[in-house]
Amino acid sequence: MRKVIAALNMTLDGFCDHTAGIPDEEIHRHYTELLGEGDSILYGRITYQLMEFWQTILETPSEEKSMNDFAIAIDNIPKIVFSHTLKNVEWETATIANQGLKETVLALKQQSGKAIFVGSRSLIIQLLKLNLIDEFQVCISGCCGKRFATI
Repeated sequence: MRKVIAALNMTLDGFCDHTAGIPDEEIHRHYTELLGEGDSILYGRITYQLMEFWQTILETPSEEKSMNDFAIAIDNIPKIVFSHTLKNVEWETATIANQGLKETVLALKQQSGKAIFVGSRSLIIQLLKLNLIDEFQVCISGCCGKRFATI
């Protein structure tokens, strides 16, 4: 059975907005490697639309190799988007979920394959209530640098 891993960035004071921290080479390398351990990632609409930024890095690469590597990794992994308002997605490796979150996750867990990542705070909260998260991958950034933890 596949594991569901909640992957979350947060500040020391519990703020979960990825735009609040300054992503650096270490974070990009870490998440590039982590994405290699899974074969799908679940997003809500807001996080999905924020992540579309990485398509611009694919079109116009950065001078930072770690950013380019992450852009390739996030582009390659299949994305399932849960939204009541989006009717279609333009990212080639993304699809809109055609079932509810619980049904989709239960079906994915039964399939063979690598880990299923959850990259949206709202989905993580819903899956916690459903007791469907097997592991947490948390990156905490603050005044003393970043710390990665698997819980």
